[in-house]
Amino acid sequence: MPGGLGSTTIELVLEASRATSMSFIYDCLVVGAGPAGATAAYHLAKQGHSVLILEKERLPRYKPCGGGVSPQIARWFDYDFAPVISQTVTQVRMTYNLEDEVIADLAEPIWMVRRNEFDHYMVQQAQAKGAELWEGTKVTGLALESAGWRLSTTADSVTGRYLIAADGARGPMAKWLGFKSRKATVAGAIETEPRLQVQDGHRFHFEFGLLKQGYIWNFPKADGYSLGSGIVRSTRRKSRDLVQPLADFSEQFGVDIDTETQHGHPILLWNGDQCLHTSRALLAGEAACVVDPFTAEGIRPSIFSGLKAAEAIHRALAGEDQALADYTRTLITEWGSEMRWAARLAQAFYAAPNIGFQVGVKNPGGARTMGKIFSGELRYSEVVTRGLRRLSQGAIAHTLGGNSNHPNPQT
Repeated sequence: MPGGLGSTTIELVLEASRATSMSFIYDCLVVGAGPAGATAAYHLAKQGHSVLILEKERLPRYKPCGGGVSPQIARWFDYDFAPVISQTVTQVRMTYNLEDEVIADLAEPIWMVRRNEFDHYMVQQAQAKGAELWEGTKVTGLALESAGWRLSTTADSVTGRYLIAADGARGPMAKWLGFKSRKATVAGAIETEPRLQVQDGHRFHFEFGLLKQGYIWNFPKADGYSLGSGIVRSTRRKSRDLVQPLADFSEQFGVDIDTETQHGHPILLWNGDQCLHTSRALLAGEAACVVDPFTAEGIRPSIFSGLKAAEAIHRALAGEDQALADYTRTLITEWGSEMRWAARLAQAFYAAPNIGFQVGVKNPGGARTMGKIFSGELRYSEVVTRGLRRLSQGAIAHTLGGNSNHPNPQT
């Protein structure tokens, strides 16, 4: 809102906007103000479409997330992300059981962002193009009518010709739209964000030995760390099983997580091709299960899905009957095909992380390759066949007890 407006004036403006919208049909309603929803809203509004973003929280709001994002996302926008880049990382450090350290320079830097700032900034860019925002507004129900989707909310009802559900892993929109059983591996994470003076702010850290079926991370920010532990394969482990490994890992950075607020959250990892559209509606972001099954990266794929969702809605508004179906095909072809390779790599690596660390991470160039995967410079299909061959050879050597040419993997 423009500076100088008091809270009473702001509320009157919002009420007037909502009253008008009760009889106005938007081109598109976007539920969720994360990277996917904000991206879709920005590109649709930029093309002259009327867009309303509905967000249950008031922005900026906290969002548990490591906050690593590839600068390659910039090619999808025409604005500068510099105001919300908290730190730029140029090195990766990886350990196994807090030992066997590997440090490598990244071929391309990785941005570190705080999601409360990053998401809000993206929404503000969409608003600058004409998108409207109802924050602090929860969707309570929906119905498909002749004019489009009518949403009931904690404010008023509102109608849009098309709908993008980008309300995340916990959101109800996918279920309400009839997507009863999405193909996803339900994983989980625990995270804390201590504010303190940062050491080695140019480097982010991964630990692969303390936690089974996952990893622990430290992503530095300008004013602290994002520390977390996450399972990236479906297990029956309890969330408390994530806490002690994270505590052990965090000690090396002078952090006692018992004194910090901890946030647990589910992660919906891509687990196979699936339909992501229905009548006049699309799923985007984590609601579409686009999270990488190997790295658990979510920001870049969510933005990609929001971009493609906007393209599909734009075409649908122009009268193209197959536009929404093409969105599903595009996500399967351009994202899902790579995620099949990522899932194979995850299955091999996390089943035997000791071997994966020795023959993958410690292999000359292995750490840089992982950095390229995270940044989007390399496709999984370019490296997985070679990586699986190394993992297989390492498993054989491990079974035979090792040899003089291969390090004895830790167990």
